[in-house]
Amino acid sequence: MAKPLFLYTSSTPNGYKVSTVLEELKAAYGTDVIDYDYEKIVLSTNRQKEPWFIALNPNGRIPVLVDRSHEPSPFTVFESAAILLYLVRKYDPEGRFTFPTGSDEESELLQWIFFAHGAIGPMQGQAHHFRHAAPEDIPYGKKRYTEETARLYGVLNIRLEGRDYLVGPGRGKLTIADLNAFPWVRLHQRAGIETLDAFPNVQAWLNRIAERPAVKAGLAIP
Repeated sequence: MAKPLFLYTSSTPNGYKVSTVLEELKAAYGTDVIDYDYEKIVLSTNRQKEPWFIALNPNGRIPVLVDRSHEPSPFTVFESAAILLYLVRKYDPEGRFTFPTGSDEESELLQWIFFAHGAIGPMQGQAHHFRHAAPEDIPYGKKRYTEETARLYGVLNIRLEGRDYLVGPGRGKLTIADLNAFPWVRLHQRAGIETLDAFPNVQAWLNRIAERPAVKAGLAIP
């Protein structure tokens, strides 16, 4: 029998955002509530540019989630942050990884999701490109995007002073805001930031999340 959710993904930070949240939700609620199948999209083959995939996501990017349990017909969600929000709104009834709609905490959650989605991901992605994929060596590009990524880590470091997680009262709790940023930050060396010594709060946060069994399971997919 087909599982209710189907994920098209790949071994990228944006793909890991979704698989780690799915695994955390499975661990919290069980497979009777949430479970999924997946297909690995090999990006180098441009399978994500084929007509069948463009029909799911006109932008031709992973991840894409199809909710096959949606009535009256399957519902498709693209953009990694939008997928995370969809998952907690539909499959996290106790709000374990989010906060009540309209609350101040939900506003803070959205702020940190948008910060990672609009700043860390794009800037670090460019650092990866200029360091590992650009057809020619462009020192300015490498310097510009590595330095901007480091600046953004500094923002996270400020926020995490005296906190375990990005959002929530006291020291906070693990939410989709953390899991939206974590897959990028764990690849800091690929962005030219060899250590996180300058960002000790970020290093502790990274280690804390990486030790979670569900996160380890999510990082094994695909």
